[in-house]
Amino acid sequence: MFMREILLFPLAACLLVPTISHGQTNSNTITRETVAEAEKIIGLDFSDAKIEMMVSGLKNQRGDFEAMRKFPLSNSVLPAMQFNPVPLGMKIDTKQKKFKMSPIKKVKLPENMDELAFYSVRELGELIKTRQITSEKLTQFYLERLKKYGPKLECVVTLTEDLAMAQAKRADAEIAAGHYRGPLHGIPYGAKDLLATKDVQTT
Repeated sequence: MFMREILLFPLAACLLVPTISHGQTNSNTITRETVAEAEKIIGLDFSDAKIEMMVSGLKNQRGDFEAMRKFPLSNSVLPAMQFNPVPLGMKIDTKQKKFKMSPIKKVKLPENMDELAFYSVRELGELIKTRQITSEKLTQFYLERLKKYGPKLECVVTLTEDLAMAQAKRADAEIAAGHYRGPLHGIPYGAKDLLATKDVQTT
């Protein structure tokens, strides 16, 4: 569902721009053929099954856009310039306090390495800190899981394996030299594919 929603947005942008710009209700029906044509504009290629899944969602999105356009709003109404999520009357403590982590129980490396996938970041950090596992081994563990489950779950766009291993080796070298930086030092991570990163394609 998450991937489906992500894919719907760029298609919706291609399909619905004429409706938004003219402020009119689009009476054209969105079909599988419509989606296939939109693919050409954004340079993507979806399977027939995925296109079928998108059609109903795109129709719903267009309905939402049309409903918004019916709401009377004059040009004198300024757009929102600030978003403040703090409820009225709530006071935020502005005094800076030193970050303090809660204590953690003793963590041991499991006999079954697959159990590591369900450890918390804090627990993984403790394993690295106590030298029970290296960042390199932990990173390799997660890379193998991403290669195994990524194609089925469609949760990975770009796997930067060489970069991850290079950074893991550097973290291990720093920790071995006594330069432990904290609970996130050596922890492998993934970034959402909306960050502009040097030498890595952002789709």
